[in-house]
This record gives sequence, C-alpha cells and structure tokens, in this order.
Amino acid sequence: MQRLLDILLSGLALLVLSPLLLPIMLILRFTGEGEVFYTQQRIGRGGKPFGLYKFATMLKNSPNIGTGTVTVKDDPRILPMGRFLRKTKINELPQLLNIFRGDMSVIGPRPQTQRCFDAFPPQSQAEIIKVRPGLSGIGSIVFRDEEELMHASKEPERFYDEVIMPYKGALEEWYVANQGLWTYLACIFVTAWVVLFPKSTLAWRVFRGLPAVPAELAGSV
Repeated sequence: MQRLLDILLSGLALLVLSPLLLPIMLILRFTGEGEVFYTQQRIGRGGKPFGLYKFATMLKNSPNIGTGTVTVKDDPRILPMGRFLRKTKINELPQLLNIFRGDMSVIGPRPQTQRCFDAFPPQSQAEIIKVRPGLSGIGSIVFRDEEELMHASKEPERFYDEVIMPYKGALEEWYVANQGLWTYLACIFVTAWVVLFPKSTLAWRVFRGLPAVPAELAGSV
C-alpha cells in the first residue's frame, strides 16, 4: 500500500508542481555556477547507496570545503538562490523523482551520506536500512532547524556526532518500529503543518512514545 501511495503522490506532485519547478530550473541555470541539479550518494534500503537528487544550492566543490557534508547556518558555501531554496525546503523537491523510481518513499528516515550515516549508533544503522529512506519523516520533523542548532554550538561537528545523530537515530528507530499507514499519513500532515508553523509542537501531541529528548537538546526540538 505504501509503495502504491508513493507512486501516486510523487507522480501527482511532479505534475502539480511543474509550474514552480520549471522556473526554478531556469533561474538556477542562469545564476550561480549554472548547475540545476546536484546528485549525491546516499545510503538507502539494505545499506545500498543511490544517487539522491536536489536542486543545486551550494558550490560544486563544497564536500571538500569546510565542514564537508555537514551544513551549518550561514554556511559560506551556500549560493544566494540556494539560501531561499534550503529555507523553504524547495531544494528537496527533485527527490520526488527518487520516490517515483523507488529509491525512496514519501515518508521514512532521511537518507544520509556515508559520513553522516556512520554517525548513527550501530543499532540505529541496523534498523534504518530495513526501510526505504524518505523525503520527510519523524527525524526531519523534529530536527527541522538542525542548521540553527549546530550554529549555536561552539563545536558544531562534535555536537552533530555526539548529540544530534544519536537522538535522531533513536527517532528513526521509533519510526521503523511504528511504521504503517497511519504513521505514513500522519507524518505527511505534520510535515506540512510544521512548514507553515515552524515553532509548532504538534509532533509531540500526534506521535506517542517518542524517545525522550536529551538534556543537551531540551527546549530546542
């Protein structure tokens, strides 16, 4: 059922959003470095890598500059148009093609680069690769301001590896254990809600039994 919904929803979304996507493609082609799409290897179902599509929002060589595949607030590698696309999450919309192809689902753990996937605790890694990664999911909803959190830390990479990823891994384990049609549809609704109301705490009222927030993140997620 979830795969059928993925195909129907991603196909419909690509059709409906085409008046938005096509102008963005033209703007990107004639600004920045002239790149429209950025394809990055991410870890998928079964631990197999796949090429994830995004609109190009950063310098081509950004993985080899600064913090590598970890992005912080006001990252100097982000292109001017890229800031708007990232803030609104529009840069993620090309992943609708990944969903249609079967690399991803609408809902699931966010697919990570190898470096970021390795930051998950081993038990989280083992659970996450049991399902297709998602365009959104409980980890994305809770950590919708991840770049802001890292910006506030004096040691952003350590904070990412030792605080953010262990808790995000626990959230993704919760999703794998509680996946189903209700969770799928609820995550879609809550994702749309927090895009409109970023400070909302709706997720904590909709999803019961989420892992407790660690002290280092109290009041931030």
